[in-house]
Amino acid sequence: MTTVFAAEPMPLEEKIAKFHELFETKINRNFCLSNGACVHCGLCIESCHYYMATKDPKTTPVYKTDAIRRIYKSRHDWLSRVVPFWTGAARVRTREDLDRLRDIAWGSCTMCRRCTINCPMGIDTALLIRSLRAILYAIGEAPEGVVQVCKDQYEIGNQMGVSDEDYIETIEWLSEEHATDVGDPRAKILLDKKGANVMYVVNPREVKYAPLTLLAAAKIMYAAGEDWTMPRSGWDNTNFGLFAGDDKLGAKMGRALYEKAQQLGVKKVVVSECGHGFRATRWEAPNWAKMDLGFPIESFLETMAAYVRDGRIRLNPACNGVAVTYHDPCNLGRSSGLTEEPRYVLQHCVTNFVEMYPNRADNWCCSGGGGAMSMSEYTGRRLEAAKIKADQLRETGAQIVVTACHNCIDALGDLIKRYKLGMKTATVGELVAKALVLPERPEAAVPVQKPLEKAPGVPVKVLVADDDADTRVFLSAICEDNGAVAVTARNGNEALELARSEKPDIITLDIDMPGKHGGEVYECLKKEDALKNIPVCIVTGQPKLRGLIYDLEVPHPEGYVDKPITEETILLNLRLILNLRQ
Repeated sequence: MTTVFAAEPMPLEEKIAKFHELFETKINRNFCLSNGACVHCGLCIESCHYYMATKDPKTTPVYKTDAIRRIYKSRHDWLSRVVPFWTGAARVRTREDLDRLRDIAWGSCTMCRRCTINCPMGIDTALLIRSLRAILYAIGEAPEGVVQVCKDQYEIGNQMGVSDEDYIETIEWLSEEHATDVGDPRAKILLDKKGANVMYVVNPREVKYAPLTLLAAAKIMYAAGEDWTMPRSGWDNTNFGLFAGDDKLGAKMGRALYEKAQQLGVKKVVVSECGHGFRATRWEAPNWAKMDLGFPIESFLETMAAYVRDGRIRLNPACNGVAVTYHDPCNLGRSSGLTEEPRYVLQHCVTNFVEMYPNRADNWCCSGGGGAMSMSEYTGRRLEAAKIKADQLRETGAQIVVTACHNCIDALGDLIKRYKLGMKTATVGELVAKALVLPERPEAAVPVQKPLEKAPGVPVKVLVADDDADTRVFLSAICEDNGAVAVTARNGNEALELARSEKPDIITLDIDMPGKHGGEVYECLKKEDALKNIPVCIVTGQPKLRGLIYDLEVPHPEGYVDKPITEETILLNLRLILNLRQ
């Protein structure tokens, strides 16, 4: 199956013919069972967050799968060939038919499988939706965000288009931050260490936008005395082949990771906190890649649970003294059975764990699964469906919602702001790292954090653009306390004027501002020759607006930080973007 971005746009007639041709390639036992066994009992209806939020019958699992079932009947059911009007059989014939299928496949299902566990016939809705996605993707009927991510994984090897040079420089820089964090200059994050016990693979978001989670993992493995390494290639544990229905891409991403583990001769692969990343790497990609693996693959949740159980790390729960709840990612809870490990770990590192209901395999989706976070055209519908999750979170009364998936972190952050829940998000590893009691090492000298300087005595100049006065004061103070010079802009027009006159070394840019909107400002910055090389870190309290930035036909921003901001987060991102070494 060719990739959609590699082909010229197809004429409508050719698309429809290709659709039916590819439909036949999806026929297998499970596909036939899921198409033929539905008795329309309706037990799946109230298991879908789209329906429960909207009460629209067209969002029910049975309605969505019936759209596929009708096509299947028209081709493989003898009665349908005789009296198609009686059975509801129908072929794809028009542009409207394709648009309806596209909306179902990409815009109204996160493939969370909650309906499947409530189906007495065992119909796998996610299987049917993924099969439909595969066909639509192959004929050019996929959202641009999905196409772009797949393109980056095919051509660059990771979903965020991080170059090999940037990846290696980032890990080397984080290695120095890690030494500072644990107070031991000998602490390292090693790349391509042969024969290590653990090869740790991550979500590219950790490298580009969320380095604190990677530092948390490094701190935990340091405390456990783990012999570990990160690979120079094959490090992306995410796999958009799962979401796009592209088994070829799934095989490519899996094979790159597996072959690297074999080359390094590691004892096992540990997948960082990523729901679909673990499912794809552990369960799906070995089949796509047709590889027999000579090493185990485990989630970092399992690794941390073992460290706690075996006494390899010590935790002080008092460090996390607020009410904490846990969100089960769909691909970890329902599709991989990892429900007890995170609870075991949290019970040892927090003082007040509050369970949400329902939970475990019956938990509600965060609303961002199935690649939904990459489909900006469906953001409004996604956040409307997220009301079910918001209500569930609100009832816990917790101050922090913890999860083990970066996709869930982003989706939960969006809905928390949309529904004004006032909660914070965190990964399990971040709370574990915060509660760690590190072994005393009196012989280790604590590295000193250097100021924000381009060269000795030459401070970095930071332009802080934000319409909120408190944010401007807070960010300016952080920068100046760490040796930088800060200039501030109250709106988009001022930001552009100061960028031209002050020539800052970096810009922190709010999105929702008066005057020129942050998206307009960013586009101007990246299109103006004198300004396009100034790195920009987006700092916003409205993550739902990120699509305004990432959909622009200009390079993506160098950094991204959600409000509320912490000093640690903003400093780490500024240093990472500017590549300021310790």
